[in-house]
Amino acid sequence: MRALTAFMNGVTRLNDLIGRWIAWLVAGMFVFLLLEVGFRYLLNSPTVWTNELTQMLFGIYAVMSGGYIMAHRGHVNVDLLHSHLRPRVRAVVDILTSSVFFIFTLALLYFGVQMAAESISSWETSYSAWNPPIWPVKLAIPVGTALLMLQGLVKLLEDIAIAFDLSYYRPAPEADDTDHPIPEESSREY
Repeated sequence: MRALTAFMNGVTRLNDLIGRWIAWLVAGMFVFLLLEVGFRYLLNSPTVWTNELTQMLFGIYAVMSGGYIMAHRGHVNVDLLHSHLRPRVRAVVDILTSSVFFIFTLALLYFGVQMAAESISSWETSYSAWNPPIWPVKLAIPVGTALLMLQGLVKLLEDIAIAFDLSYYRPAPEADDTDHPIPEESSREY
């Protein structure tokens, strides 16, 4: 069981590390857009590359941050009923509905791999005036999807541990509870 827990913690740490590095792309996008505004309005000399580069960076940012967001429970939920359920019942509901998540991510992974392989095989470029390679952006789709799927597997395993009251496993705190210790076993709500 230690190997499974180590796997779960490793996936979460990997997604956390990647998410923290990917977050820096926002600063890069900000700088490039400021450069474009400066060149366009102050120097009357717009660039051909800043808008396209910013769009490509945003695409990488969007697909690579999914695992981080899931690890920190940041994805949008419709929890009209879900939030009012006891943790064990909520875990069972999450287990049952995880099939939808895995169907979507498997489809995204399958088609993302095909699209990335085709793009890499031809060293695809954007065919714009700047003409940068876009295969790295397309490669980020299956990589980000795989990270998201791994984190979804971790979430499923956590839900199974909660649903079946596996006492040797204690889930990580929620994203907004990181400053608070994990509650003791006797205070867990069932």
